[in-house]
Amino acid sequence: MQAITVGILSDTHLQEITPEFARAAAVCFAGASVILHAGDLTSPAILAAFADKEVYAVHGNMCGQASRRAVPRKLTIPLGGFTIGLIHNSGYAYDFEARLPDEFAAVDCIVYGHTHRPVCHNEGGILFINPGSFGATGRFGAPGTYALLNVGDTLSATIHEVPGA
Repeated sequence: MQAITVGILSDTHLQEITPEFARAAAVCFAGASVILHAGDLTSPAILAAFADKEVYAVHGNMCGQASRRAVPRKLTIPLGGFTIGLIHNSGYAYDFEARLPDEFAAVDCIVYGHTHRPVCHNEGGILFINPGSFGATGRFGAPGTYALLNVGDTLSATIHEVPGA
């Protein structure tokens, strides 16, 4: 099986594609054929930056009606023999990761957002990925971050800083 590179971002909090966002997205996701946006996609127009890729997105707590109509709250995505759960958050607590497996039936990976904190670890046979905030809106001036997921014989992911963010 040929490996699939998946670009993952979250918490863009943009109403339109800015030149800075377009440049960063083009650089960060140049090698990705699939994009996962884990919510707080405050405008679905942002997804146009990925017109040449297969895109999956969910809405988040900061999304208005346009985003809520355009994309669901959560998705289950079959990808290369694995099942990926995509969601923004689960409940209103800040530390909700332990509840995420309850949102999905039998997934290999859960991608989420909301916290603006990048996470990449395996727990109980599930790969958890939070790409952080793509737009450098992390805590205390933290840089923008994103994740790349490699889907091959296994799943592996890495967190990266957005260049120039």
